[in-house]
Amino acid sequence: MAKKVLIISTSARRNSNSDILADAFMNGAKDTGNEVEKVSLADKQIAFCRGCFGCLKLGRCVIKDDAPEITEKMAQADVIVWATPVYYYEMSGQMKTMIDRANALFTKDYKFRDIYFLSTAAGEEEDCDERAIHGLEGWIACYPKSRLAGKVFAGGVNDAGAIKDHKALQEAYAMGRGIL
Repeated sequence: MAKKVLIISTSARRNSNSDILADAFMNGAKDTGNEVEKVSLADKQIAFCRGCFGCLKLGRCVIKDDAPEITEKMAQADVIVWATPVYYYEMSGQMKTMIDRANALFTKDYKFRDIYFLSTAAGEEEDCDERAIHGLEGWIACYPKSRLAGKVFAGGVNDAGAIKDHKALQEAYAMGRGIL
């Protein structure tokens, strides 16, 4: 049975290395018949969470911007894929802001079970994405029916398009194909 896959590309740049990595995952997931939607935060208006907890009472955020619509897509997805550039060994600010703004999910009967993490960085160290993964795992821990199902890291990709021949593209494609 096909799964509903939501890919959230969090780079502020269109066609960034992490966006290209997300496309590879998306192509793999589509090739096995899944319903895939990719949302790019590059053109979205997403304000910082105010910490008012209105979302827990209303089931939606009180701030009127693009985050509530994305949060609803997250709630309805079977699989969520986060794609981010790694800055200073951490997820992008856009990703963290979207995670914070998705707090309305906490009281919802969310569908997602598998969470995937795709990241790129100028640094090539094997553990370059470790802090970003820990940050994502903190969010996942708040949703006990979900788990970190896989990750792909592409290091050494600083300049635009540098990921073009990176082995991580094949890894992301294969991981996407593995969603059944």
